[in-house]
Amino acid sequence: MADESLLFGRFNSALASIGASFTIYYAVRVLLFLVKSFKMFGLRLGANPKKYGSWSVVTGATDGIGKAYAEQLAAKGLNVVLMSRTESKLDAVASEIASKYNVQTKVIAVDFTSGSEIYENIGKQLDGLEIGVLVNNVGMSYPYPLYFHELEDPEKLIQGMINVNCLAATMMTYLIVPSMLSRKKGLIINIASAAGSLPTPLLTVYSSTKSYLDFFSRALNVEYSSKGLIVQSVMPYFVVSKLSKIRRSSFTVPTATSYVKSALATVGNETRTFGCFVHNLQGAVVSFVPEVISDYVQLSMHQGLRKYALKKKQQKSQ
Repeated sequence: MADESLLFGRFNSALASIGASFTIYYAVRVLLFLVKSFKMFGLRLGANPKKYGSWSVVTGATDGIGKAYAEQLAAKGLNVVLMSRTESKLDAVASEIASKYNVQTKVIAVDFTSGSEIYENIGKQLDGLEIGVLVNNVGMSYPYPLYFHELEDPEKLIQGMINVNCLAATMMTYLIVPSMLSRKKGLIINIASAAGSLPTPLLTVYSSTKSYLDFFSRALNVEYSSKGLIVQSVMPYFVVSKLSKIRRSSFTVPTATSYVKSALATVGNETRTFGCFVHNLQGAVVSFVPEVISDYVQLSMHQGLRKYALKKKQQKSQ
């Protein structure tokens, strides 16, 4: 009996030691997270994008995060090439930026849902510009969460999403990297998504394409970091924009302007970032949650959004 009590006591002692070790480990992780977040988003010690060249290129530049990057880069003294589908919207944003920030602007109207045939003309229009910063922001998502077999006009939607979310960033990078390498400096910012950091059910194709963009960025950064280039993957959660269909900011949903100000503060310090403190916090919390729980929560949330969207769609058709 005494031997059993002694063994039980040692077992409890071992469990207590393990528990204390885990507590210390996670406490240290939380402390390091807070210190790093304060340094990143509180002090805002990001590199000056202007040091990479006199011109920047921003895709998807007429709304949301893309427009905010174009404005913030212009505020730092860079000339801006704005690229998006609608020329009238591009002209309006370009005129606004040129007037407000006293920089040069250039617009290139292009439909990124098209295939590889569009990039020869884009290359010609960019030729001769000292492009120091490329922001691959243009993106395309589902109209609302759907099961994969429910996608309407799937050939058009799937092909368009792959062309916009994967091909555009890949080809734009391919066009611009050689001139950056010749000057041994350049900054490429790829706007991926938190939806690409883990599988996202009912947004399967969107999540997968954003995961590609994240891996593309990380691999390129390893390839070219020794050659003076920075390739950054930015993974926002929800931000006020047309893509998210959210029009009001909240604690967890910043405006595009405030988000981009925070994200630019990470340049030169983080090559993979959630972009702002609250999104960084969300990412940290998700990293602690077992994937089976995360899958369940996301599936339940997106099933609810799907049900609501289908109900609204039915009401409109009546």
